[in-house]
Amino acid sequence: MKRVPMTPEGHQKLKEELDRLVKVERPKNIKDIAEARAHGDLSENAEYHAAREKQSFLEGRIQELQSSLSLAEIIDPSKINQSRVAFGAKVRVSDVDADVEYEFTLVGTEEADVKSGKISITSPVARALIGKEVGDVAVVKAPARTIEYEIVEIIFE
Repeated sequence: MKRVPMTPEGHQKLKEELDRLVKVERPKNIKDIAEARAHGDLSENAEYHAAREKQSFLEGRIQELQSSLSLAEIIDPSKINQSRVAFGAKVRVSDVDADVEYEFTLVGTEEADVKSGKISITSPVARALIGKEVGDVAVVKAPARTIEYEIVEIIFE
């Protein structure tokens, strides 16, 4: 099986989510199913069907998290001392055309969160940035336009 790169922070968040689902959400859902079952006729019991649907979602997410955690290869970015963009790097870039700066952190697919600036290592932007140094220009072909990002700073924390 293929290993999944993950930061220590991302690994910890996934473990916490799994722990919450197993110890809090699953027992609550079992209780909800039992209460709904006690209401009688299951064929027309919306509460029962909603609880069973939630159970299906919870079990699927639990399996997904267990799989991701078992395949995780934890890479500590603070131990990487490079002048080139690599996994775990926080990269400050400048959009050459729009003259706007962005900050991206390259993380594993499970911990990606675009709103907080964490982009998946497999995303087109991350793939364009990998291996570049400060001052280099990374070209990203987007559907709307081709974007050129000049690398301003690379930080490994």
